[in-house]
Amino acid sequence: MPPLTLLDWIALAVFVSCWVIYALLVDRIPSIRARSVIAAMDEHRRRWMIAALPRENRIADIAAIGNLMSSVSFLATSSILVLGGLVAMMAAPDLGRRVVASFPWSAVPDDAMWEVKIGLLLLIFVNAFFELTWSLRQFNYVSTLVMAMPQDRAAIASAEAAARLANRGAQHFNTGLRSYYFGLAALAWIIHPLALIAASLLVLRELHRREFRSVARDALATMRVE
Repeated sequence: MPPLTLLDWIALAVFVSCWVIYALLVDRIPSIRARSVIAAMDEHRRRWMIAALPRENRIADIAAIGNLMSSVSFLATSSILVLGGLVAMMAAPDLGRRVVASFPWSAVPDDAMWEVKIGLLLLIFVNAFFELTWSLRQFNYVSTLVMAMPQDRAAIASAEAAARLANRGAQHFNTGLRSYYFGLAALAWIIHPLALIAASLLVLRELHRREFRSVARDALATMRVE
């Protein structure tokens, strides 16, 4: 069994709690989710799909979806590059530990702990890759639905279906992006368990601020009410 100290276990518990509890509260409780920037954008995507119904030429709509797909594709590709770097770090622990030793107050991990810490990062970015690629596929499906929607203002069901799929794609994109945030927090564990605790709390604070207290969220929520 890897030689995790009590401080390592505490830091890991704080990290997992920040990620899992935040995700459960924001994604699974409707009353909380309704106040987030994601919920505000869900309504705008619905309005977009309804507005696209009477348009004969939907090239602009497809271009907008393509722009969304390019952003998701960039992060999905980046996650593969990150995974390649992490595998290289797993294969060369001596070089990595020398880099960590150059930081002040760092706790240089032994071979077993190095594998555990890099293994955690691998799991995080594998999760990011799967979330982002599923988001990419859903946006691809949305483009098909948009082109297949009848040119009829009364075909609300078609627009609602496209909007639901677009919102699910955005939700998975947000989940993959959240993995990046917490992946950066997990990187701090390589330096010291206390660094992991501090980074986890900082990421949690920043996620909450951006999703619930940002200027962007307030602007989108105001537009939604009007």
